[in-house]
Amino acid sequence: MDIRVDDLSGPEIVALLAEHLRSMYLHSPPESVHALDMERLRAPDITMWTVWEERELLGCGALKELDRDHGEIKSMRTATRHLRRGVASALMRHILGEARRRSYRRLSLETGSMAAFAPARELYRRFGFEPCGPFGEYIEDPNSVFMTREL
Repeated sequence: MDIRVDDLSGPEIVALLAEHLRSMYLHSPPESVHALDMERLRAPDITMWTVWEERELLGCGALKELDRDHGEIKSMRTATRHLRRGVASALMRHILGEARRRSYRRLSLETGSMAAFAPARELYRRFGFEPCGPFGEYIEDPNSVFMTREL
């Protein structure tokens, strides 16, 4: 697997992020969807990585800088045909390494509370994330699970 910074211009990542947004709206009420659109993902405070095997896109994930000590994981997605191949775990290790390189003290995320998000919550738990309250601009929401990890 090759993990690299992505400028979000290729058709493969555009399609994967469209799939990601469709899934978020399928499983969450609109007011509880916190996935970012392409324009927002291109902001300077966000770095997006994609995972490739030869010419095939396996997944993606982003790191948003909340402040100089705190980052947020955004837009984690594994392409459906590559689920359970270790794509998300490889990306999590990469993002954790980058967060440490940036000297963040904490890394947080928001995911859904519904059953469809259970595999994501389990992945985050395996990587040491624990439930927490809302952070950044989030507010309490029964459809959201907030998690954090000290680095």
